[in-house]
Amino acid sequence: MQRKALRLVLVYIVCILIAVFTLFPIYWMFVVSARTKLEVFSGPRLLQTSFYAFNYYRPFFRDVYGRYLMNSLIIASGNTLLVISLAILATYAFSRFRVPGSSNLFFWTITNRMAPPAVFIVPFFLIFTRLGLRDTRIGIILLYSIFNLPFAIWLLKGMIDSIPRELDEAAYIDGCSLFGVLWNVILPLAKPGIMTTAILTWIFAWNEYLFAAILTSVRARTITTGLAEFVTVIGTNWGEMAAVSVVCLIPAVIFIGIAQRHIIAGLTFGAVKD
Repeated sequence: MQRKALRLVLVYIVCILIAVFTLFPIYWMFVVSARTKLEVFSGPRLLQTSFYAFNYYRPFFRDVYGRYLMNSLIIASGNTLLVISLAILATYAFSRFRVPGSSNLFFWTITNRMAPPAVFIVPFFLIFTRLGLRDTRIGIILLYSIFNLPFAIWLLKGMIDSIPRELDEAAYIDGCSLFGVLWNVILPLAKPGIMTTAILTWIFAWNEYLFAAILTSVRARTITTGLAEFVTVIGTNWGEMAAVSVVCLIPAVIFIGIAQRHIIAGLTFGAVKD
């Protein structure tokens, strides 16, 4: 009994240490964002008793980072909606119908994700410039879909394959159409997988840096690429960079929190809707 209690205590200690190791960079980023330039370079202090709000005010209300933040929200959310909608239709077709060469098509979609993104920089730059899509939100949304859609299809394929075909047949007998089966049977049961895919797709689009740095300049620039502007030839504005980084975390935490609630609800109440 004592050995079991000791083992449990050790497990808790290890979990606490892992949590501290993981969360300390976020805490330190917030501490730096609350300090003046003098405090940042005066020496490391773990506790912060004051809050320098100007680090948050200037980038978002006097500079362009408010627009950068809005661009990131629109691009990440638009890309997620487009990718999830297309991925559901594609995986439903791959899973439920005999598509000629479906195995080859499925493998081909995955190969689009295997190549390093740097390979596509020059071709996409030329294509986007010729089509007038450079430095536009819709252009970045379509570009991210090229890379996120294969991943979403691959992730959802197993989830939809695990749903018994007998449920489809029962829905057809009850008078459901093809899209009625998809809406009333497949989507409710696949909700945990769909929300998981949506989380990962949104995070990939939110964090992407390379394409956004090359293919945007002013109008569609995202907040992740905007962070590099704090590094100048005369020094780095650590306080404002940390403040913008803290704000970058907030939408991601909110989105993941909302999606996680739906994942739990889908696992608990995964019943077919009427």
